Amino acid sequence: MFEPDRIDLKILDLLQRQGRMSMTELGEQVGLSTSPCSERVKRLERQGLITGYHARVDPVLLGKPLLVFIEITLSQKSPHIFETVRRELGFFPDVLECHLVSGSFDYLIKARLRAMTDYRELLGSILKKVPVPAQSNSYVVMEEVKESTVLALDR
Repeated sequence: MFEPDRIDLKILDLLQRQGRMSMTELGEQVGLSTSPCSERVKRLERQGLITGYHARVDPVLLGKPLLVFIEITLSQKSPHIFETVRRELGFFPDVLECHLVSGSFDYLIKARLRAMTDYRELLGSILKKVPVPAQSNSYVVMEEVKESTVLALDR
């Protein structure tokens, strides 16, 4: 398995925070010239450590101010049921994240929506697609205290 060194980790940290930074600027910040820095970035991409580059958009300005977390508890569990749920939940564009978790419920879903009516419709659609009876608990976010996609890379 590939083991990133301290320069690789610094590159990853900087690109997580500012993915549009030029190779020249990135190289300057990590102490490399442009060409070796660019080669390291390409290697990190090939190794799968860099999985993509994304623009972060403001959901409120795009008309989706409602952030909801939904817990789903299935009445039965099997590999087939889990696979069906995984496949079906992938079709909901308002579902930003879906995680199969351990604990008192089975799935944790994060969704961004325009309004409570959209939430009600989404929840109904999700429960219709689940292949077994299920219960849900939902949490409407009143204030986003912290949200980040930046992983801490210190060793």
